[in-house]
Amino acid sequence: MKRLFYTLLFFLPCMLIACGGSDDTPDGDNNPPVVAPPCEEPVDSRLLYNGIRLPEQWPPVRSSSSELEKGMSPFYLSDKPSVINISVGRQLFVDNFLIESTNLKRTFYYPEYYSGNPILTPEQDWEKTGTKGAAFAAPFSDGVWYDEKEGKYKMWYMAGGGSYATSGAGVTCYAESTDGIHWTKPTLSVVAGTNIVDYNSERDASVIWLDKQESNASKRYKMFLVARESGKWRYHYKTSPDGKVWRAAVQSEPIADRSTVYKNPFRNVWVYSMRHNVRVDANKLVRARDYNENTDPEAGTKKAEALLSAFWFGPWANEQHHTDYPNIAPAIYNQDATPYESIMLGFFTVWQGPENNVCDSLNIQKRNEVLIGWSKDGFHWNRENKKPFLPVSEDFHAWNAGNVQSTAGSPLIVGDSLYFYVSGRYNSKPKHDSNFATGLAMLRRDGFVSMRAGRKEGYIEIKTQIPANGNYLFVNADVKGTLAVEVLDDNGQPMEGFTKKDCISMKKSDKTKQMISWEKHPGVTSLVGKTVRLKFYLNQADIYAFWISAWQTGESGGYTGGGGPGLSDEGIDTPMDKLKNN
Repeated sequence: MKRLFYTLLFFLPCMLIACGGSDDTPDGDNNPPVVAPPCEEPVDSRLLYNGIRLPEQWPPVRSSSSELEKGMSPFYLSDKPSVINISVGRQLFVDNFLIESTNLKRTFYYPEYYSGNPILTPEQDWEKTGTKGAAFAAPFSDGVWYDEKEGKYKMWYMAGGGSYATSGAGVTCYAESTDGIHWTKPTLSVVAGTNIVDYNSERDASVIWLDKQESNASKRYKMFLVARESGKWRYHYKTSPDGKVWRAAVQSEPIADRSTVYKNPFRNVWVYSMRHNVRVDANKLVRARDYNENTDPEAGTKKAEALLSAFWFGPWANEQHHTDYPNIAPAIYNQDATPYESIMLGFFTVWQGPENNVCDSLNIQKRNEVLIGWSKDGFHWNRENKKPFLPVSEDFHAWNAGNVQSTAGSPLIVGDSLYFYVSGRYNSKPKHDSNFATGLAMLRRDGFVSMRAGRKEGYIEIKTQIPANGNYLFVNADVKGTLAVEVLDDNGQPMEGFTKKDCISMKKSDKTKQMISWEKHPGVTSLVGKTVRLKFYLNQADIYAFWISAWQTGESGGYTGGGGPGLSDEGIDTPMDKLKNN
């Protein structure tokens, strides 16, 4: 009933149109499944929920020989839809996609590390003995999620393994929390007397995905373990009803270490982000990524293979260099992503050097920092901001002095905050592949970017169509002066009853969810289906997001990342009373 409810109410990404085959092969018409826009059939099979029309060739073909170190630029930022569809989720100002005109500029923000970090450290015997004799207990992607069905924060992480490890390669452990900060390691039955949930493999990275849209309870938890057999790294796909006892399913073709998998629910595909170490010449190796997608995680895992014919992206041209090793070219070490509200939120772990052998000889950690990016089609990424989102510490003795890595599931939504979980490494002997700990960073909800106005009034104008069931307009804003919204018709003329003068301005208020209304109109119900321009006027204010909601309580209908207390157990921002009644 809940799925039917979402389908009828929002035509959210669970309502898909099949295009071509169910896998990533070039069979059929090469078109991926896409989401139908609300209240209408798509004009063509490549039309996404936000109005973006995908190219005929999918996935797009990119050349490793010519584009290896040039990153990418999303086509939809220069070739935008004439009308932006805002029917799904909070609309974030992370790029210019939404904006028809403005005199404001974006301001970027960064999480703050929790003062009590690290929040998880190696304490147990099976955590203290790992690769080369050093301890570690931290996600290597792995996963941190909030399970709304059980009311728990859950973490999967890599540990040393001790005697349970294979070739000293570590094991997968499980921890849980009631607040996301203080964690316990329960005694489980997989390996009696430990919190180990997966072992007996030469593991590298792993992704545990809490699939909140999965209808089969036995497959609600999905693991994509990167493990080596006979000298070859492969994905090993496993499923579980509880995230503790796992059933092995299939494995992939050969890939490289530090490969990951994530779900893009906007198009209902699983994305295989595969590392590819591209040999340019005898003296140069570039860490890049290959792309594969599939609607079925089992079929997708079987076909996944790191091939240059599937080249996706390498480092962007202006990546930051290591201050101590400026001549080392940065590289993409890893990429994770999470659906958040109306976008795919990407985490790019950028390697800055030095190489492992140099680290071992100098007793230092190699530097990896996590940078952020955004995508509205799940393939093309905008990485305008190159400042580290989750940086290493300049304190040589800090838990994150080196090699910060992202975690699957981040961010979690906890009240007005976003929680990001990361792994970091201490500078103590031994160095390479050792001394892991887990940390937490926090950011305002939607607080990646704001459009900021000073004492001089500024504006943002957005051309859109008020979606079906679009009753109320909400903003996430910090207003020290004023914020007002005017609705213009398709010709740019203020609409009666929705002028700036009619708007009940937001004044001296800081809210992550604030409804905007007008003197004669509490909402925008009378405008449903009309093409309009929303014009935001700001004075001494920052606006982070806006959205149209069906409810006065302001739920967005967007995706909720790794989840959080009080949110839908299907990963979509919907009122809880509506869930109970359907």
